[in-house]
Amino acid sequence: MSEENLVYIQHDELRQLFKDKLMHAGMPEKYADKVAELMIFADARGIHSHGAVRLQYYAERTAKGGFNLEPQIEFEQTGPSTAIYHADNTLGHYAAYHAMEEAIRMAEENGIAAVGVKEMGHSGAIGYYVKMAAEKGLVALSVCQSDPMVVPFGGSKPYFGTNPIAFGAPRENGAPIVFDMATTVQAWGKILDARSKNHSIPDTWAVDDKGEPTTDPYKVSALLPVAGPKGYGLMMMVDILSGSLLGLPFGQHVTSMYEDYSQYRRLGQFHLVINPSYFGDEKQFLEQMNQMVNELHDIEPAQGFDQVYYPGEIQEDVVKKYEKSGIPIPESIYDYMKSDKIY
Repeated sequence: MSEENLVYIQHDELRQLFKDKLMHAGMPEKYADKVAELMIFADARGIHSHGAVRLQYYAERTAKGGFNLEPQIEFEQTGPSTAIYHADNTLGHYAAYHAMEEAIRMAEENGIAAVGVKEMGHSGAIGYYVKMAAEKGLVALSVCQSDPMVVPFGGSKPYFGTNPIAFGAPRENGAPIVFDMATTVQAWGKILDARSKNHSIPDTWAVDDKGEPTTDPYKVSALLPVAGPKGYGLMMMVDILSGSLLGLPFGQHVTSMYEDYSQYRRLGQFHLVINPSYFGDEKQFLEQMNQMVNELHDIEPAQGFDQVYYPGEIQEDVVKKYEKSGIPIPESIYDYMKSDKIY
């Protein structure tokens, strides 16, 4: 993509543009503010699949009634370390954030917390939530189901979603370790990003409606699981933890993200938060995290690589880069943000 197709926008301005568009679509400020924050989190780290490219989707679904903007939210603590956050189909970003706040509180008090988020919308880049816990000195795992857009290993039709997994761990001196991945070769947002930039995609990412590999993002019918049967197994695990465990629709029964924008999605997410001090010496744990990172940095890089990075480190470098240059946004999306158009 040529530089002429990009607009560079500073973080605060971009967040305000996101928020203004969402509120223009009818989203209350407290929800719009959280969604905008999560979108900036993604774009500022170069995870453009979950940033500005999603804005029109959130705005259109808001305008068409696909989010419950007056939810009856309930936090149900089912045990000393277990709970369900009943989100009543409100914005996933808002629900997952507050559910993680509760999980952090419970883990600090009781050593471990398992919190299911029941019935919510799309919650953005889920690495954000494990980073919240890691910044409090806690270890966290978060998984979230999605609608069927991935062919199971050996199959020709979609069954599971991209079903992401995120893991976070603290460091004593430095940014936390944050691992965030879709269980597909690439997330669906990468397809949207390629479309917005008129880029082709590798033929290992997805298949067309005949089940054949495609390089055209507009011909994508389904995505492929990462590492074949291994990714397939992981996406099933995610679906069980964040769907069936909470009594929610599973697999091919999960509501589509893009078919009916007026329909609630009823998605689930699962946060697991662990307090290291309940399992050993917390100081020693943090020292080992630092030692691990230092030893990885000391490994001689393979040909074509500058160094060995720990998970999340490249994204932190992107944050620093974009703080100077501004965040690059496709011009077409920038024009949409500045317009009165919702969809």
